[in-house]
Amino acid sequence: MVSNTVEYTVSELSFALKRTVEDTYGQVKVRGEITGFKRAASGHSYFALKDDRALLDAVFWKGSARRLTFEPEDGLEVVCTGNLTTYPGRSKYQLVVEQIAPAGVGALMALLEERRKRLTAEGLFDAARKRPLPFLPEVIGVVTSPTGAVIRDILHRLADRFPRRVLVWPVLVQGEGAAEQVAAAIDGFGRLAPGGDPPRPDLLIVARGGGSIEDLWAFNEEIVVRAAARSAIPLISAVGHETDTTLVDFAADRRAPTPTAAAEMAVPVRQDLVLQLRALADRGDAGLRRELQQLGATLEGLRRGLRDPQRLVAQAAQRLDDLGERLRLRTPEAVLRQQAERVDTRHARLAELVATRLGRASGDLAGLLRRLSPEPIRLRVERAGPPLDGLGRSLRGCIDRRLADARARLEREGKLLESLGPHRVLERGYAIVRSLPERKLAPTAAAAGTARELELEFADGRIVVAPHGPRRGRGRGEREAPAAAQETLL
Repeated sequence: MVSNTVEYTVSELSFALKRTVEDTYGQVKVRGEITGFKRAASGHSYFALKDDRALLDAVFWKGSARRLTFEPEDGLEVVCTGNLTTYPGRSKYQLVVEQIAPAGVGALMALLEERRKRLTAEGLFDAARKRPLPFLPEVIGVVTSPTGAVIRDILHRLADRFPRRVLVWPVLVQGEGAAEQVAAAIDGFGRLAPGGDPPRPDLLIVARGGGSIEDLWAFNEEIVVRAAARSAIPLISAVGHETDTTLVDFAADRRAPTPTAAAEMAVPVRQDLVLQLRALADRGDAGLRRELQQLGATLEGLRRGLRDPQRLVAQAAQRLDDLGERLRLRTPEAVLRQQAERVDTRHARLAELVATRLGRASGDLAGLLRRLSPEPIRLRVERAGPPLDGLGRSLRGCIDRRLADARARLEREGKLLESLGPHRVLERGYAIVRSLPERKLAPTAAAAGTARELELEFADGRIVVAPHGPRRGRGRGEREAPAAAQETLL
């Protein structure tokens, strides 16, 4: 049986189907949810559109992707415009996408809300992460488009309030690659070295004018939000107008409703600061004057209550002189001299007392003898022999006791004199230094250094030395000092 069915090769049939699909449908719009989105190293994007019953593969070439104002991601409902075609190499059909648009504002808002909740859960929007802005930054970095009105408004407002040095990092603020450029600018400012060339800014402003949610979508991208959250420099977000809100506003340290308001937040008004400084200076001068007046009054009161310092010094000087004189009188020689004088005085008084009493007793005895004749005396002596013998013995005992008491006191005084004498001090290792030939005491090293010769008196003898070495030695009574004493240096 002969069949009339046309025979095709695989290639012929595949390309015939390709032409049929492309001719029949041409350009179409397809609405669906993005799934399996991925971007190849070449820059082309591949994903699929799905609904509750079917799945359509799609490819988005790199050239068309540059016109996007948002970043496609899984779960986003979009409307894709493009051409339906087939891919003979895999025997499947696909949509070559030329444009992608969100399927209404509601879809973008749902995506925005989902992303906000996820980043909030990570802690990127915590109030504890917010840092205070510097009061008066020296350098301000601005991330914005260099050709828009935003940068002119910021520069003009800064010049009016407090001129500062401004570094502008030019970026795209919408479209393909805008998010990556903004994130790179924030990170780039943070990598600058403080005081370098160019210097690292003290404050960053990320700014853009108003627009639709699609126009501002780059500032909702996760890459920008994370760059703002990890910025090493305090950051002000000034994206859109007052009613516009983007995710970078939550990650920034401060949000400004407009770029002009961001410039007002960045610096104070110089004229206001001048007036405040003048007022503070006036208050400081007045307070200082009052404080000085109070201190002057207190000082005057203290001065009246204090004694004259010169009198206090004079009294102290007089007391010092008295102590010095007393110290001079308490030298070993002075003490020895005083004790010798006291012993001599007591010895003289004791001898005088003994002589007086003996003389008085002799006179009384002579008077009695003269009054008595020889015979009566003899008789009386014979009669009074025993009593006189007793009286004589009593008188001799009294005299002996007196002499013994005097001898004991003399011995005590002698022992006291010996204990207080300089030789006892010398036996403890001290020496008396005299300058020769005057034999004056040399109590200090300065006095000893000016003498030609020095006599050193020890407990067992004396030696004569020069200030820089020994010369000759002599003991008590001019005898030679021991060899050890001769070798002693001053």
